[in-house]
Amino acid sequence: MKQAMHSFVISAITVVLCVAIGFSALLYFSQERLIFLRQPAPHTPPGATNLAISEVTIATSDGLSLRGWLARSSNAVQERLPLAIYFGGNAEEVSYITGLTTHVPGWSILAVNYRGYGGNSGEPSQRALYSDALALYDWAANRSDVASAHIAAIGRSLGSGVAVYLAAERPLAKVVLVTPYDSLRAVVQHHYPYLPVSLLLKHPFDSMEHARRVSTPMLTIAAQNDSIIPPARSRTLFAQWQGPKTWREFSGAGHNDLDASPEYWATIAAYLAEAGKLSQ
Repeated sequence: MKQAMHSFVISAITVVLCVAIGFSALLYFSQERLIFLRQPAPHTPPGATNLAISEVTIATSDGLSLRGWLARSSNAVQERLPLAIYFGGNAEEVSYITGLTTHVPGWSILAVNYRGYGGNSGEPSQRALYSDALALYDWAANRSDVASAHIAAIGRSLGSGVAVYLAAERPLAKVVLVTPYDSLRAVVQHHYPYLPVSLLLKHPFDSMEHARRVSTPMLTIAAQNDSIIPPARSRTLFAQWQGPKTWREFSGAGHNDLDASPEYWATIAAYLAEAGKLSQ
């Protein structure tokens, strides 16, 4: 009887180990497809009333060309407007954002799809997205219609990590982080607590590391019922931020429906308003 029980325990452990190893291998080799859910190019170019939207092409440091859009109010009085660079989530095609520029009066918005997204060539990765963010900033800062001292970054979900990195590497007026994380590693570990995530994850997006170097004012927008990036992960990042910071949590909201609230863009617009007041 004891021998039979011993054999059963050994067999059960073997099965569990095989499943764990197999799942770990699956996670390791398919993580790019899980992290970067590439979206196709938009069927029609973005457009909205009272907006001047132009398609732009921005060169990356490794020779690619990223397609995006620059939108500004067509009736803007100032020749040089403050600019918000938008970094989207892992399953987001960002052209639609330019049509929402009316929600942030007095600002232009630059929305460029990640490499591999929206018809752009290239393979997305942490290193590539970080490098491309610098290219976007440098391109914008050299434009005659952009107030280079008033460039902000808006990063949502995956894009929050890109925005935090940019804030650590370039001078920004303000940063808006929507459902941000302290690190992608911590988020994955939350969902898969029994896997050796630190050994498996090739794109950790460690925002904590960069947040300690940033003194830029920052707004965090969190969703109370976020089941993808728990608010606790956003809180950890918020606590480490070295600059002035504001926390706004939307009750009853989830990760993907946060922007359905009319207060969402109103909150962002109000926060950016001070940074957008230029001395002419």
